[in-house]
Amino acid sequence: MGAEQVVRDFLYVDGEWVEPEKGRTTDVICPFTEEPIGRAALAGPSDVDRAVRAARAAFDHGPWRHTTPPERAEVLRRAGRGIEARSEEFTRLAALEVGSPIRDAAQQVAAAKIFLDWHAGQAETYPWEEDRPGAFSSLLVRREPVGVVGAIVPWNFPLGLTMPKLCPALLTGCAVVLKPAEETPLYAFLLAEVFEEAGLPPGVLNILPADRMVSEELVRHPLVDKISFTGSTRAGSRIGSLCGEQIKRFALELGGKSAAIVLDDADLETVIPRLAPETMRNNGQRCVNQTRVLAPRSRYDAVVEALAAAIGGFRVGDPSDPATDVGPLISHAQRERVEGYIAAGRAQGARLVAGGGRPGEFARGYFVEPTVFADVDNGMTIAQEEIFGPVVAVIPYDGEDEAVAIANDSAYGLSGSVWSGDHERALRLAKRVRTGSIGVNQSRLDLGGPFGGFKRSGLGREYGLEGIDGYVELQQVTWPADGRTG
Repeated sequence: MGAEQVVRDFLYVDGEWVEPEKGRTTDVICPFTEEPIGRAALAGPSDVDRAVRAARAAFDHGPWRHTTPPERAEVLRRAGRGIEARSEEFTRLAALEVGSPIRDAAQQVAAAKIFLDWHAGQAETYPWEEDRPGAFSSLLVRREPVGVVGAIVPWNFPLGLTMPKLCPALLTGCAVVLKPAEETPLYAFLLAEVFEEAGLPPGVLNILPADRMVSEELVRHPLVDKISFTGSTRAGSRIGSLCGEQIKRFALELGGKSAAIVLDDADLETVIPRLAPETMRNNGQRCVNQTRVLAPRSRYDAVVEALAAAIGGFRVGDPSDPATDVGPLISHAQRERVEGYIAAGRAQGARLVAGGGRPGEFARGYFVEPTVFADVDNGMTIAQEEIFGPVVAVIPYDGEDEAVAIANDSAYGLSGSVWSGDHERALRLAKRVRTGSIGVNQSRLDLGGPFGGFKRSGLGREYGLEGIDGYVELQQVTWPADGRTG
């Protein structure tokens, strides 16, 4: 993978490219080469204030809020076409910045356009205003934009995780301050160009890469009406606390430790090729990965053998190579963290059946081999904590009730799946799992339905009509039922 230097020394505020406070910048490191592939402006506290005030002015006094939903939808559609036209640039950046395999990166870019088009399609049908029968009065329920939104996205799927925040916010008429992670800021500047070309008015979208300390300035800012955050549960807890102090709206999409339940009637020749990739997507750095595989004790050895063979056969390498299944982790620190979990698994008695080390063929790159542990008790650290790396734990169970109990014995509840030869049986079991989304013989999400977590996996929902609901305030308008005044 050749490292092209991409230089973005200016922030995007109020429709202009502006110099950051004290000229602050950060090098963007490619996880495959461990070399800089570019440089980006990094916001300071005064930049946050400037961007928030620009968004506030755009919302309070600009034209965007007062355009019709179909007019806003047309801007979203144009932005979708803009992303499609520059898909190669976005895809390459995802591989360079994140280390995502190029196939995953391309899917992320394609999904961005789908998100824009889907939300544009809701402009005509979303219930912006609805008449309801009142108990005492004539009643109208109105949905108004929530205001200025601070959107904070992580480094693992930066473009893909921006869209569930940006699309509904813009569709409803909000103004946005987007805060990309400092590890992966470059895509966001390209996104700014796309929306500018699509005709988004100045101030409606502002882009500020920033570190965690400066990001708190965005959360704390009194002119921000809502924070939408995707990231770690620890950071989400902090954001929730800060927003609570101000009675500020917030939504949190946090961590996961999702369970894939393989039932005793599952055809492993069909199931394993479909399940194995879902344990390792994006190099294991995806919150909905199926990182706990629950296998019936009667077929446990067969599941372990088949899963280890499939995952052990994944090709590790250059993210830009279409044949690569698993690329590097985002950073040296993340690799050390994942290796610490692998050591903990060994120390607690789990049996390593695939991977567990660094691939010997790479002198550079933050690689960890795709790793499978067997003989895992659900109380072990590797079964309870989110590793965010290419590590999966296979846990035995006896009977459906125990499978459900193990799946639900987690602080998280984000995703999951059930695999069976009997659809109705799998569906009945899926309904018993306490998780925000669950698949039957798949683990894909559908943007037409709500996505979010139970328990420590978050608050609020993205995707679907429920995702749009998160960016509106409800207003009740009443008048006398007989139409009379006075």
